[in-house]
Amino acid sequence: MTLRAGDIGDAMGVRAVAAKIWVFLRDRVGLHGLGFVLSLAVIAFAATVLYRMLHNLKLADVMDALAAKEPRNVIIGFLLVAAAYLTLTFYDWFALRTIGKHHVPYRIAALAGFCSYSIGHNVGFTVFTGGSVRYRIYSAWGLGAIDVAKICFVAGLTFWLGNIAVLGLGITIHPEAATAVDHLPPFINRMIGIGALAVLAGYIAWVSLAPRNIGRSSWFVTLPRGRTTLVQVGIGILDLTLCAAAMYMLMPASPYIDPVSLAVIFVTATLLGFASHAPGGLGVFDAALLVALPQFDKSELLAALLIFRLFYYIVPFALSLTLLGARELSLRLAGSGSATVAPDGSGGVAPKVGAVSPAAKAAAKAAAKSAAE
Repeated sequence: MTLRAGDIGDAMGVRAVAAKIWVFLRDRVGLHGLGFVLSLAVIAFAATVLYRMLHNLKLADVMDALAAKEPRNVIIGFLLVAAAYLTLTFYDWFALRTIGKHHVPYRIAALAGFCSYSIGHNVGFTVFTGGSVRYRIYSAWGLGAIDVAKICFVAGLTFWLGNIAVLGLGITIHPEAATAVDHLPPFINRMIGIGALAVLAGYIAWVSLAPRNIGRSSWFVTLPRGRTTLVQVGIGILDLTLCAAAMYMLMPASPYIDPVSLAVIFVTATLLGFASHAPGGLGVFDAALLVALPQFDKSELLAALLIFRLFYYIVPFALSLTLLGARELSLRLAGSGSATVAPDGSGGVAPKVGAVSPAAKAAAKAAAKSAAE
């Protein structure tokens, strides 16, 4: 095949236009603004998919599907979600031990972890919202914005290591489950799964050989080593497994789907929702599951999604707001409106009760920067 000079010129012209568009977006809109625009595009696409799939669905059919749910399965699903949120508290507990903040007790780590994730899951932009909630709680224990950024980094690392492990193993065992989402051949997906497990094994070996520091001179994190990293991976795996198991219990009884395949589809849909920054992955998570599971009746699958959203998003969100409100009220009643010395004896000063401080915003920004790096 011979290319004419005109074809080459047209290709170069298209490339030049694309380069100019990229420069404009980078310089005028900014990378963060571009990310926001892409998030809106993903949400709009997911909304379009949902409309096309569900616009003929009758509300009465969904209500009937909800009423037909086996109470035993619903209760087990709720308990599994509760166990998953209990696991989330260990993200912060592990992160605090990793950065050397041993004086912060588990109950504070549990409060910060539960509230930051339940609020972040619902509001969206988890790094910013979760960072602000964490700073509000941890600042009373002498932790600063950099400490909160480190906690966000280690907790995020735990999340991603767990995802790599679960998806890598699941795609390797059942590559056709990933094919339902990405439409790649099963052989390619299996290679991706094996590659993910190889990367995970390489990372564990890398941190086991010598102490590894991530960061800059102003702040850095010493990564967990060897067996501690295995514990970190285990926390992430347990969290995702419990969530996928909860969804499995809420699924329609027929047709049958094996737990591993559902776990692969569920985790992939969760990541897509997370990447969209939509509150609760709304629309994106649901569209991904509906597209990947066409064999199920839409009204029954939608009923399962509604129950899961109630258990995983709405109930924890309401509970976290109640806990944070009760904490703020108790601090005010105890006369904590004035500055107090940090409990760790470091001489730091805990902030006054009130609006989010500039340091909280700095913590969120530092957390976002560490996540990006």
